[in-house]
Amino acid sequence: MRSTPWLAPDRLEILLSGIGSQHVLVVGDMVADEYIYGTPQRISREAPVVILEFNRRSILPGGATNVAVNLRALGASVSVVGVIGDDESGRELGAALAGMGIGTTGLVVDPDRPTSTKTRIVGGGVQVVQQQIVRIDRMSSDPLAGAPKDKLLREVALARLEATALILSDYEHGVIDPEVGSLCLEKSRHPGLVTTVDAHGDLFRFKGMTLATPNQPEAEATLGRPLRNVDDLCVGCAELIAGMQAQGVLITRGSQGMVALDRNNSFTDLPALNHVEVRDATGAGDTVAAVATLILGSGGTLDEAAVIGNVAASLVVRHFGAATVSRHDISRAMHELEGH
Repeated sequence: MRSTPWLAPDRLEILLSGIGSQHVLVVGDMVADEYIYGTPQRISREAPVVILEFNRRSILPGGATNVAVNLRALGASVSVVGVIGDDESGRELGAALAGMGIGTTGLVVDPDRPTSTKTRIVGGGVQVVQQQIVRIDRMSSDPLAGAPKDKLLREVALARLEATALILSDYEHGVIDPEVGSLCLEKSRHPGLVTTVDAHGDLFRFKGMTLATPNQPEAEATLGRPLRNVDDLCVGCAELIAGMQAQGVLITRGSQGMVALDRNNSFTDLPALNHVEVRDATGAGDTVAAVATLILGSGGTLDEAAVIGNVAASLVVRHFGAATVSRHDISRAMHELEGH
């Protein structure tokens, strides 16, 4: 067992500098995160609810696209394959991704389903901290079929040819079925491809990946029991590795940090680094999946990927909404931590 490993500065810079030469394909559920901001005015006469005066609206990449945004912010070349609807949310999401330099030719338009959209109503003002009041979800979990399914498979097969790594991000919106999952993780055509699975639902659906990055509730749901302590987590990671035929598993644990285990039984237990400045944990798991994949792609070990991912997560939770970090942010934070 290894507890709280650290990286020498020169090793850190080698791993971070290798990110720029990587091209990562993200396959999964494309989600538009819609934010509607308003200033609280008064209590409604119609019902005991706050009336907000509309300020602004924005569409940000969420779901699998937030993974892509994290990868791009770190300096990797990125493309996405997934499904959007023939609607305004889908068009805005595609435009936002393209504007960030993310390849969007793999976006498949299905006119029979909506773009998965999570609308968050946020209230706040100059002297009032912004707070999310309610969220409205619009999405379909119907299985993908017909021409959109065929096009999705073609796009995955084509995009894999240019990729050095692939992240499969499944939010159970009906897009990732066994056929799509198998194509993403199939190694014979590209044995050197780093593959990461970040998925909701039964993790044992997926076989043969380099790394799985569930959070603790997802791992517990797949195993069918709680993981109450570090020993439970170590055993659980080993069962996940065996059941998923994975090279390694990294379990994120929110305020309790994360643990990781590889096929050589090297176990890493990392405490959370930021207990004071947490503002919003939204998307922190996406950041960890992105960072860990890139560090493995740079030739790093799983414990090195976990250490750097843990630092990156401690940075993004300081911001409202899904946030990203740069290589410079990570390097500076790790040097500051090393000095304490």
